[in-house]
Amino acid sequence: MSFENSHIAIIGAAGGIGSAVARMLKERGANLLLLGRDPGRLAELSAELGMRAEIVDAARVTDLEETLSEPLTGIVNCAGSILLKPAHLTSEAEWQQTMETNLTTAYATVRAGAKNMMATGGSIVLCATAAARTGMANHEAIAAAKGGVIGLTLSAAATYASRNIRVNCVAPGLVDTPLAARITSNEAALKASMAMHALGRIGRPEDVASGIVWLLDPANAWVTGQVIGIDGGLGSLRPR
Repeated sequence: MSFENSHIAIIGAAGGIGSAVARMLKERGANLLLLGRDPGRLAELSAELGMRAEIVDAARVTDLEETLSEPLTGIVNCAGSILLKPAHLTSEAEWQQTMETNLTTAYATVRAGAKNMMATGGSIVLCATAAARTGMANHEAIAAAKGGVIGLTLSAAATYASRNIRVNCVAPGLVDTPLAARITSNEAALKASMAMHALGRIGRPEDVASGIVWLLDPANAWVTGQVIGIDGGLGSLRPR
């Protein structure tokens, strides 16, 4: 798998999954544009990989479009959040923030990515969650946002197929990242989460990153409109 002559933007590049994607792509020869909102973490990753970084809030659609001024062959949105609350305890501010961080950034990624790659084609990869395809208690806001990401993936894949722009999505289970620290740092919560995954463990960032890299790979140019569960079986299996 080689990404020589590829130019790929990673939104949420300094996060657990985003940084794993960046490292894998760097190893395979890709040219990267690292995007995010955390100046410190982004600067560290940029220095580590020797790749350009830009501070941008991907929920601001026009800001993202202006940042993507150079031609791309791929773009991935790893921005996201985790909110585990029932609907009646979720505040309006929490709902809006969940939608903005997860769904609005995905829409901005599709819009900016499609405009950038309209003449040349390319690959857009979004991130949903297993909870958007399987009913899980206390996931109302995040499941709604990521369910929207799945619908966006399918519609955009149909819209831009004639332009040779592929749009796909991964749907992870629980992954051991800083974002999930409130769950993984609690021994009882972690044990319960592991038991929900048929393979008996939660995911590593590299588990999800490898699927994203596969979808970005030009060698897989006949894959579009797919939602790929990378979830240890969480979304489709019920372990004994």
